[in-house]
Amino acid sequence: MELFEQEYDTAKNWLPYEGEVNYYGKIFSAKEADDYFTKLLEAIEWRNDESIIFGKKIITKRKVAWYGEHPFEYTYSNVTKKALPWTKELLELKGRIEKETGETFNSCLLNLYHNGEEGMAYHSDGEKDLKKNGSIASLSFGAERKFSFKHKVSKEKVEFKLAHGSLLIMKGSTQTHWLHRLPPTKLIKSPRINLTFRVIERF
Repeated sequence: MELFEQEYDTAKNWLPYEGEVNYYGKIFSAKEADDYFTKLLEAIEWRNDESIIFGKKIITKRKVAWYGEHPFEYTYSNVTKKALPWTKELLELKGRIEKETGETFNSCLLNLYHNGEEGMAYHSDGEKDLKKNGSIASLSFGAERKFSFKHKVSKEKVEFKLAHGSLLIMKGSTQTHWLHRLPPTKLIKSPRINLTFRVIERF
């Protein structure tokens, strides 16, 4: 028998203080996760991400896409993106996550990492467009990757391995007090798609 889902206490807060992170583990079977990975890879309008640092435009190997229920404008790294309309698959995934968590989301930022050498530096999602202390649902498909939190003052760390088809929720004051990152590694050669469902308030 294939064990595709380890039981997690979804009410458990994995952060020791000043924030809240719940890990649901795999919420999809291996076949469901494989199917969504393939569909997202093909159907999403992927673009290389851009940022402006000290006035210089940087284009990443990592690709991104921004979707929502309205043509929201979302600015981070000094670059503004306008949301595309939901796809069928994204609406399905949004509904599944909302059912699992009891939360409601109106937008989704997707990241495509082609291999382990593509990652994300420590940051917090504190853009002015986001709902203050709102929940962010992070859904992973593809390669299993390490995901790290670091407290902004104490530097204490909490780390996860985010599995294919797994769900993690960040909420409360997490973005105020903690940074998070996807560290790069040369050991992983396969791609990963990450979807972060969010709530935009300013539009």
